[in-house]
Amino acid sequence: MTSVKEIGALSGIKVIDLTRVLSGPFCTMLLADMGADVIKIEPPKGDNVRNQGDMVEGYSSYFAQFNRNKKSVILDLYVESEKDILRSLLSDADVVVENFKAGVFDKMGFDYNNLKSINPKLISASVNGFGSKGEMSDRPAFDFIAQALSGFMSLNGTEESGPMRAAMPISDLVAGLYCAFGIVCALQSRNKTGKGQKVEASLTSGLISMMAYLSSESFVTGKAPNKSGNNHPILAPYGIFKTSDGEIAVAPASDKFCSIFLECIDLTNLLENELYKNNSNRMKNRDSLNEIVNKRMISETSDFWIKKLNKAVCPAAKIVSLPEALNSQLIQDNEMVISSNGPEGRQIKMTGFPVKLSDTPSQLYRSPPLLGEHTKEILKTIKKSVSYTHLTLPTSDLV
Repeated sequence: MTSVKEIGALSGIKVIDLTRVLSGPFCTMLLADMGADVIKIEPPKGDNVRNQGDMVEGYSSYFAQFNRNKKSVILDLYVESEKDILRSLLSDADVVVENFKAGVFDKMGFDYNNLKSINPKLISASVNGFGSKGEMSDRPAFDFIAQALSGFMSLNGTEESGPMRAAMPISDLVAGLYCAFGIVCALQSRNKTGKGQKVEASLTSGLISMMAYLSSESFVTGKAPNKSGNNHPILAPYGIFKTSDGEIAVAPASDKFCSIFLECIDLTNLLENELYKNNSNRMKNRDSLNEIVNKRMISETSDFWIKKLNKAVCPAAKIVSLPEALNSQLIQDNEMVISSNGPEGRQIKMTGFPVKLSDTPSQLYRSPPLLGEHTKEILKTIKKSVSYTHLTLPTSDLV
């Protein structure tokens, strides 16, 4: 593998990663993929995710996906001498990231003032559930709860189905992404000021931000958006339509595309009908419009319609399963499936790098670590005697 020091956009940036499960590890994975030296601090039993998800010969593919390119060090942060080790690691670090409940890291003796006294240039980043202010700040957070409290869940599904969660843990991923963005911004600010700062991202705030265009409507109307299911909230026809052998997604996102779509399926006469002559009327009569479109499209196969619509430059695609997508030419062409070495050289597949940098691309340069795999290596970088799990390593052994 190519050395990260040669190419990574964040090479030379040292990150102390105290996160676990998903939101925080996703954040630090993004930094590690860009070349940061990420040292994952784990309790003696390890990150809980090491024992979750599909296990292959005792190895978690879930853990592997979000902890590639990292080093693992075991520290028991309930032991004062091992807190001292953490303080030593923080003294020359660029970033520390944690996703404890708000206030927990402070109670451990690592409030922001203490962190500044250890290292004034340190950027302290936190991913939490509900922010650090208000009565909910100290509550444990889970994606399911964040989707419910943010209003996100209320937007999914239909009036008949009721609220529905997104299949993926979207609030964890969005918060991790925003935190990584905040860290990079703080690093750039430090280049100007020489000072570190606090960075915070929360699950609920992240989801609120992602719903900006729907929120803009609610600000004006004071009403909750209607549940539209697979239909578009403000455009028709737009959605999933039946064919003779399945269903396809069609996205006529303007009057122009609507005309192209209806021409392709031989229904341009609908535009002469008062019920469907403009988008406002089509929205009011969407159910009957969809019924007409489905009756027409069910006469031919999915491939027939996709070929015809794409030739006319009307956005349309077959609805595929995740395995079908992962094995598709589109995903292969964009290198969005990669493999890493697991235990005993076993290959573990994982998703690739969605952000493509021409000169400093993301890369896979380190396999997901075994628990504590790099503890001895990292302890040797500490230039003083340390007490670790009842073993004192003299300075001479650490140089």
